[in-house]
Amino acid sequence: MTDDLQFLRRPNAPALALRQQAGKEPGLLWLGGYASDMLGTKAEFLSEWARTQGHSYTRFDYRGHGESQGHFENGTIGLWAEDALAMLDEKTVGKQILIGSSMGAWIACLLARQRAERLAGIVLIAPAPDFTSALIPQQWDAKRMAELEQKGRVEIPSDYDDSAMIYTKALFEDGKKQSIFTKPLCVPCPVHILSGMRDEVVPWQHVMRLAEHIEAPHVSVHLEKDSDHRFSGEHDLALIGKAISEIQARSK
Repeated sequence: MTDDLQFLRRPNAPALALRQQAGKEPGLLWLGGYASDMLGTKAEFLSEWARTQGHSYTRFDYRGHGESQGHFENGTIGLWAEDALAMLDEKTVGKQILIGSSMGAWIACLLARQRAERLAGIVLIAPAPDFTSALIPQQWDAKRMAELEQKGRVEIPSDYDDSAMIYTKALFEDGKKQSIFTKPLCVPCPVHILSGMRDEVVPWQHVMRLAEHIEAPHVSVHLEKDSDHRFSGEHDLALIGKAISEIQARSK
């Protein structure tokens, strides 16, 4: 396998763009954030890290994201989790370490409930499970929430570039069905959580709530005081590599 662009084609579902690198187990499966793609800073860092360490690595775009087919506004947490599950089942072999960023951490938790036997470990970066119910309603004002209810969508300028972030009513309604906090989350592998205390999207208190909720043989939390939600500075990236290495050491 190389990291050339490929597609996972499925009946009655959008084709998913992916890139893969061959290597030893456990493999790495990248789960990106909301409206992000597999060519972002952290995903690219992991490509080089996996190549250097000799591990297999799979990254992909959810439907409506990046180079995949589909319309972004038609997506929901449940549908994007289906994409991730298809990628895990059809494009990876052996034990995998899930590495989920922001929304991707929510999806990693959903995969852990469905394919626990496939996991060697989980790394959650700025994890945002249940953000549609536990975070955004507390961060938006009443006017914006009313606009979502009345129009079925809200468009918000991005904090990181000139684009706009789009949120739909369907996303929020589906988010309730995909909740992590409403029932136990038991996983049989180590879980490492990394987050920045300057994260204005996912407060560190939410991160600690998730850590307390997870039942696993080993759960660690690392909070970087000066890091933000992107968690993509040179030091942050090194911490991601370190977390994976620690999981690999525990899996031997």
